[in-house]
Amino acid sequence: MSAMEQDTGMFKVQQTIGSVLCCKCGVPMPPNAANMCVNCLRSEVDITEGLQKSIQIFYCPECTCYLQPPKTWIKAQWESKELLTFCIKRLKNLNKVKLKNAEFVWTEPHSKRIKVKLTVQAEVLNGALLEQSYPVEYTVRDNLCESCSRFQANPDQWVASVQLRQHVSHRRTFFYLEQLILRHDAASRAIRIQQVDQGIDFFFGNKSHANSFIEFLRKVVPIEYRQDQQLVSHDVKSSLYNYKYTYSVKICPICREDLICLPSKVSSGLGSLGPLVVCTKVSDNITLLDPRTLRCAFLDARQYFRSGFRSALTSRHLVKYFVFDVEPPVGEATVGGQKYALSYVQIARESDIGKMFYVQTHLGHILKPGDQALGYDIYGANVNDDEMEKYRLSVKNGLPEAILIKKCYDEQRERKKGKPRAFTTKKLPMEMDDSRGGRVDPERMENEYEEFLRDLEENPELRFNISLYKNKDYQESETASMTDGEGAPTVPIEELLAELELSEEEEEGDDEDDMDE
Repeated sequence: MSAMEQDTGMFKVQQTIGSVLCCKCGVPMPPNAANMCVNCLRSEVDITEGLQKSIQIFYCPECTCYLQPPKTWIKAQWESKELLTFCIKRLKNLNKVKLKNAEFVWTEPHSKRIKVKLTVQAEVLNGALLEQSYPVEYTVRDNLCESCSRFQANPDQWVASVQLRQHVSHRRTFFYLEQLILRHDAASRAIRIQQVDQGIDFFFGNKSHANSFIEFLRKVVPIEYRQDQQLVSHDVKSSLYNYKYTYSVKICPICREDLICLPSKVSSGLGSLGPLVVCTKVSDNITLLDPRTLRCAFLDARQYFRSGFRSALTSRHLVKYFVFDVEPPVGEATVGGQKYALSYVQIARESDIGKMFYVQTHLGHILKPGDQALGYDIYGANVNDDEMEKYRLSVKNGLPEAILIKKCYDEQRERKKGKPRAFTTKKLPMEMDDSRGGRVDPERMENEYEEFLRDLEENPELRFNISLYKNKDYQESETASMTDGEGAPTVPIEELLAELELSEEEEEGDDEDDMDE
């Protein structure tokens, strides 16, 4: 007894649970409404009677989809949560019992059998609850879905195509968009993907699939599109028309790190921003930053295409500068999670060290004397832009001699030249279209892809929405930090995903362990 019970002179009666004998076998058991033990109750009543124990399902091996009658195809991976939900929904009369648990039973993938162990509960004999487990076997039959069968008969029998284009001099936007598509599996229903000059073509077997893909594009990049249709066939008796649909999608030509001179109407509409601004981010909105005041503004696709201005200078016109002096920041701002500091710096072009410039920059938080930076040489550039020329004539003190865009790490990267990166990316299964004019130059593509990988290393916000994977060929050097000093930015190992790859030896070893058990 506790001290409190002893002080009050009370005592607690210990409660016991009584037991009764089973009316069938006489085994002691806790009492229940049927007065039977579990084994005898199961021998008398089978709650799985009338429930399906075997069923046939149809599977499309081309697009890895399962048929949900009558015409819906559901994409699901082997032994995934989606496949388990699909298998349970295919069972009839399951509402007669209460489902408690469901799990896969391992089978060989090539056996064309899926086994699911179900645990159900139901009331029997005078309201007693009985719980029972039983297996359900699904026989998988291969059957091509409508779109895959049409493509197998004739690969050119597509229903809708999305022609994605961006009229710029590089493909960095498409490299980034490719990773977003892979991350969200947005092109999983495309029957063919073709790479062309200045864009990518996606072919779909259904018009709704193309519409879903365009909706995805609208959420990640500023676009405008136009729909056209062409009559393929017409049944006069039933008045049925068969069309092919083509969507011409144009991506906004403004890219990250571009220098823009805003038209006076757009500048005044944004609160007299700029007009010399730098594009710092492109998503469903365009982020514009004034590098001399740290003011920012956002434009959506509708606002941009209504004005339709172009970039005055692009990343192709970047010039390397040496930084000689950096003054303390006079202002700070955070735009879209990115920090900027306004400072005055003394710089000189790499090609003309004797000519010094004293300019403002928004990179005061990362630059220091002795660094290198990339920027736009407005002092010596021949800019073919009407808005820039108007602004040059209207401003009293003239245009700034240079606008710095980002810090340069060429010297640090030169030390690691030839070494593999710690990360790698996946790619869409694209075909090369050599039939049209303007073929893609492989060497140029490789250089642009290298620039894209450098952007991923330097910009954590850029790699936030994409999946990067560990490189099997990468070996971290213990002496790298001792010899390189302050190295170029890299992707932390914690951000990388590991791909699951099993070799034949590992699979055989696992099978032997299972047999020993």
